Amino acid sequence: MTRSPDRSGPLAEALRQAGAVPLLLPLTATERAPDQAALDDAFDALGAGRFDWLVVSSATTVLALQEKAAERAVKLRDWLPPGIRVAAVGPASRRALQAAGIDVHFEPQHDHSAAGIVSGWPGGPAEVLIPQADIAAPALSRGLEAKGARVRTVVAYCTVDFPAEPARRLRQSVGDGSVALPLLTPAEAKAEVDAGMLAAVVAASPSAVRRISATLAPLGSCRLVAIGPATAAEADALGLAVAATAREATPEGLAAAVILALAP
Repeated sequence: MTRSPDRSGPLAEALRQAGAVPLLLPLTATERAPDQAALDDAFDALGAGRFDWLVVSSATTVLALQEKAAERAVKLRDWLPPGIRVAAVGPASRRALQAAGIDVHFEPQHDHSAAGIVSGWPGGPAEVLIPQADIAAPALSRGLEAKGARVRTVVAYCTVDFPAEPARRLRQSVGDGSVALPLLTPAEAKAEVDAGMLAAVVAASPSAVRRISATLAPLGSCRLVAIGPATAAEADALGLAVAATAREATPEGLAAAVILALAP
């Protein structure tokens, strides 16, 4: 698993239940956006009712917005104005929103990606806010703009190499996913890949694929498992063979993809 320890608990448990031995090789982490003024301005506009839709493309976005709400001594659900509609890219972001007490009005049924949101977009020419990662591709905003939406994007968090700067690290809430497992260093993981000791490596984002390519390739007999189409496409662009892609971007979906990759 290439996520940070505080985001790996549910996947580790799903892999254990599938009969695998989960190992941690954290390659990416998240930090608060460097331009907090821009995020504050967008967040204040959100609370003032200037948007018809809030589009959430990751569970990490929810964490970043919850931090902004906490700075104002309110819950995120109470900051959102009545009548605003919320879209989630997939199960992980939907569950994060629902855990925060926020109703989700639209989620793509099958394609949990920017393309899936654009394809099924029900909002028409609405005012839309998209808080996103600093490395987010423009496909989502451009696709919604092509459908008549007036889109404002803002960087909500940054994806960095693990570990994050402690003072800037975007933390999950206590008890929501931390896992205590031995951490492999990149050198240790590469040695195990070269020795044929690692059966599979799980990539939960395109940025993780890029780090896997730089750190572990060539993968030899180690199978690469991708969380979704965008991650698989990034692997393909980097010349990495994808053994399986999760049908659902959840810990259970990833564990099922690992099983498929190892026993096709």
